[in-house]
Amino acid sequence: QVQLVESGGGLVQAGGSLRLSCAASGRTFSNYAMGWFRQAPGKEREFVSARGWNTVYADSVKGRFTISRDNAKNTVYLQMNSLKPEDTAVYYCAARASNVVLRSANAYDNWGQGTQVTVSS
Repeated sequence: QVQLVESGGGLVQAGGSLRLSCAASGRTFSNYAMGWFRQAPGKEREFVSARGWNTVYADSVKGRFTISRDNAKNTVYLQMNSLKPEDTAVYYCAARASNVVLRSANAYDNWGQGTQVTVSS
């Protein structure tokens, strides 16, 4: 099991930026693909980005969001630029015990508690 703790959410105006962090503990971080998902009120949880052997982004965030990871710090980041009101959601960090990146939330066994991101228009 991997324990995940997100931070960095908040309220920002449209066009602004936020950086989310996810600190992991419990297992060898470098052996895990790390992903970010989000869930808006009344909607299903959706894939945002993930990084393992490769890096994948949802089309809706491509060019605006950047995922990175620091294996020495057991931390994955999500830099979010040019934020839009439709990016408003609870953002979740997730880990799967493989470096193969998948978009399905069902592929991830470990989840953080989530951090709220609110983008005002």
